Amino acid sequence: MPRGAVHAVPVPRGVHMGVRWRDDRGAAVAESTMVMTLVVLLFAALLQAGVVIHTRNVMIDAASAGARYGALADRSPEDGVQRARELLSAGVPGQSGADVAAELTSQDGVPVLRVTVSSSLPGLGFLPGPIPVEVSGHAFRQ
Repeated sequence: MPRGAVHAVPVPRGVHMGVRWRDDRGAAVAESTMVMTLVVLLFAALLQAGVVIHTRNVMIDAASAGARYGALADRSPEDGVQRARELLSAGVPGQSGADVAAELTSQDGVPVLRVTVSSSLPGLGFLPGPIPVEVSGHAFRQ
C-alpha cells in the first residue's frame, strides 16, 4: 500500500456509529397538519372578531341615526327608537330583539335626545358566553 493511502475498513451491516435519525420521511405530513390546524384556528378567530366588530359598528350607527331622527322638530323620541330598530334589523340579522330606549336629557340647557341600544353579541370561540354591549347615540333636539 502506498504511503498516504487511506485504508477503508469495512463496517458490518447493522452496526451504527451512534444513534442518528436521518430518515425524515413522513415528517412533512405531520408538520403541515399541525401548521394548518393553527392557521385555520387563527382564521376562525379573526373572522369571529370581524363579525363582532361589524355588529358593534352597526349598533353604534343605529343608535346615532335613531337619535338624529328622533331629535327632529316634527318627530318624537319613539320615532327615533323605531328608526334604530329598523336599522338594526336591516344591518345585522338576529339583532332585531335588541333593547332600544330613548331618553330626553339636557346638556348646558339644550335638550338632547339619547338613544341607547343594549344587546349581547355571540361569544368568541375561546371566550365563554355572550358578550354584553351597550352603545348610545346623542343628538340635539330641534
